[in-house]
Amino acid sequence: MAKLTRKQKAVAEQCDFQKSYKLEEAIELVQKITYTKFDASIDIAVHLGVDPRKADQMVRGTVVLPHGTGKNKRILVLCTPEKEKEAREAGADHVGLDDYIKKIEEGWVDIDVIITMPEIMAKVGRLGKILGPRGLMPNPKTGTVTVEIAKAVQAVKSGKIEYKVDKYGIVHASVGRVSFSKEALRDNAKELLATLLKAKPASAKGSYLKSISLASTMSKGVDVDTSTNFGF
Repeated sequence: MAKLTRKQKAVAEQCDFQKSYKLEEAIELVQKITYTKFDASIDIAVHLGVDPRKADQMVRGTVVLPHGTGKNKRILVLCTPEKEKEAREAGADHVGLDDYIKKIEEGWVDIDVIITMPEIMAKVGRLGKILGPRGLMPNPKTGTVTVEIAKAVQAVKSGKIEYKVDKYGIVHASVGRVSFSKEALRDNAKELLATLLKAKPASAKGSYLKSISLASTMSKGVDVDTSTNFGF
């Protein structure tokens, strides 16, 4: 990372990393303390009061961010021949079946999302050891195993992301780029938080939003006050 200028150091010193800020303030601080030559991603980490080891407390799903993530996701559609035209017209980057399955088996994973059809899952299933660890395995719960191929592709292109708690009960997700306006980042973060609140398992006890932190690719994390009224 580049050496900070005197002005940049002064801004960084204004941030108390032991303090929790309102969402808008945290976003503004992360934007100010990020010094990269590239348009860094701004990510959110939400620690939920759940036990992911229990099946009824696994929080997982999708959300469409109103302003997208700022990243053009590369989509592979594995489908039958009669669905290929639909997939291409919807904006899929790669479309096919057996040829792409072979490429993946040979190590090709230069994609961000895979969408497929229920009748294709028997073939896709054997790629589990390759796709699973990379978070690329299609799943009906996230809308990536569907007969509505065009709708699924368009949703991803318009800002649909997947979220899932890790083994520590934390959801990690991108809510945009440093270049986004504060308002766009706020809207995206609020949409994700609202979705997570709606997904609260009935069996989860105690505090649900345990902590929220915002950070860019190259910045320290800034804590968000979980007692804030996020507007939903």
